[in-house]
Amino acid sequence: MPIATSNFLVPNGTFIVVLLAFLVVLGVIAKYVLPVLNKALTERQDQIRGELEAADKAKADAEEADVERRAVLEQARAQAREIVAQANSTADQTVLSAEARAQAAHDRIVQAADAEVVIARQAAVEEVTARVGEIVLAAAERVIGREIRATDHHDLIDEAIAAVRAETTGAAAGAAGGSR
Repeated sequence: MPIATSNFLVPNGTFIVVLLAFLVVLGVIAKYVLPVLNKALTERQDQIRGELEAADKAKADAEEADVERRAVLEQARAQAREIVAQANSTADQTVLSAEARAQAAHDRIVQAADAEVVIARQAAVEEVTARVGEIVLAAAERVIGREIRATDHHDLIDEAIAAVRAETTGAAAGAAGGSR
């Protein structure tokens, strides 16, 4: 078996060629690729920074709009409470006014009804008085027209009283039927 004559620690020609190729590639990368990458990274950093600033500005605008929205909402609530209070006040005034008008109409109707009752009562009394007078005259004519005996006299008086009662009951029933 052959004994190895090479030592891996001692540089040989391949190592030098690979090292030179590596340095050339590293130089090409440093000269042509790294500036393009650095430029792209810088542009990306600037874009991200701009977006963060825009986001911060949008957040501040949103907070300002939220504060303004809350103020407008509170103002609207206050106006709504005021409108409700005015509506309640108007409703109370309307109810009181309607109650007053209704009470006045009730009083007028009751007064008119009382006046009609008084007039009807007076007319009934006058009619009953007239009818009683007629009945008394008719009874007196009968009494005078007959021979006066005590039994006939009592019979005629009883007939006159019955007639007055019948007239009074009929007038009262007519008045009660008319008032219903």
